[in-house]
This record gives sequence, structure tokens and C-alpha cells, in this order.
Amino acid sequence: MARERTTVDPDEDLVRRAKSGDTRAFDLLIMKYSRKLYGLIYHMTSHAEDSHDLLQDTFSKAYRSLKRFKGKSAFYTWIYAIAVNITLNHLKKSRKRAGPSYSDDQSGLLNDPAFIDQAYRANPRRNSNIHELHQRLNEALLKLSEGHRSVVMMFDIQGMPHAEISRILGVSEGTIRSRLFYAHKQLQGHLKEFDHRPGTGTSG
Repeated sequence: MARERTTVDPDEDLVRRAKSGDTRAFDLLIMKYSRKLYGLIYHMTSHAEDSHDLLQDTFSKAYRSLKRFKGKSAFYTWIYAIAVNITLNHLKKSRKRAGPSYSDDQSGLLNDPAFIDQAYRANPRRNSNIHELHQRLNEALLKLSEGHRSVVMMFDIQGMPHAEISRILGVSEGTIRSRLFYAHKQLQGHLKEFDHRPGTGTSG
């Protein structure tokens, strides 16, 4: 069960004003969270047009549901949960399993020693295969369920702590850790296969 919020919500005043009919206040909330929510949705769908549509759906649903928002969680947590649920439903309906396309500076996984050791960057031959590595990681993400992939996106890409993801998804932190462990093991195994292919690994 998600724990009730004990800290002050920085959006409390804007939410209160928006609830009373101040559309400018809701516009400010949209401006504040559009970029982060779009990033989350895009990393789950890898489809720009779908991501824009899903972002609009997220804000539309949030606006329609705002009067039912009781403030038991932060507005940030509440609207992220809406975005994740809408995106997961979209993926299930459309069967679009496309994963994100990573670049060196945006992927926490590709910069994590647990996935790629320092020798990768020190070896020019291995460095020449970085684009193929991105492709392999994308392929591995496709093999994850939407639920496991969403946890990877929030933790590894968005940098959210376990507690925040727990509140967004409405499951225990233990469940979040379990999903991350499973997903990371799957991704590591896929990258390990790549690492030991001829021309990509180091000889003993």
C-alpha cells in the first residue's frame, strides 16, 4: 500500500488554484512537467507522434480528474501515474514493443559499469561498435514486459528513487526492486552476449 505524503507539495498552490477554475494555474503545471513527462513517454514508446498524443491525453485526463485529486500524494506523483498508465495501456492495445533509442549522454545504463566495463571505452576496436551496442540494448528492452520496461525507464533514465516509483505505480518498494533486478539481469545477459562476440570482446 502506498504511504501517504508527509512533505509539502511544491505544487499545492497551483493545484488549489487550478481546482478553483484558474486555467492559467493548470497551464503552469503543464509547462512545468511537459518535458519530463514527454521524456518518460517517449522512452517507453520510441515514437514521437504517439508520445505527443499520449502527453496530451495525460494532461486532458489530469484536468478532468483534478477535482478528485485529494493530495494524498504529490501532484508530480499523481500525474506521472496517469502518464505511465495511459502509455502502458497504449502499448498493450497497439502491441508496439519499440524500445528507446539511446545516446551516450542520455542512457544511464550505457554509462553504468554494471553493464559496460571501463575497458569498453579504453579499447578503440570495441568503441567502434558503440552503435551496435545501442541496437542490442534496444533489442533487449523489447524483450521486457511493458511493466518491467517502465520501471527501467523511471529508474535508469529518469533517475527516480525506488520510493517515488513505488508511489507512482502503487506497488511496494520491494516489488520495484524485484522488477529492476529481473530487468537488469535480462539486459546484462543480452549485453554479455554482445561483449563476447568475435571482434567485440578482449582476448585473454
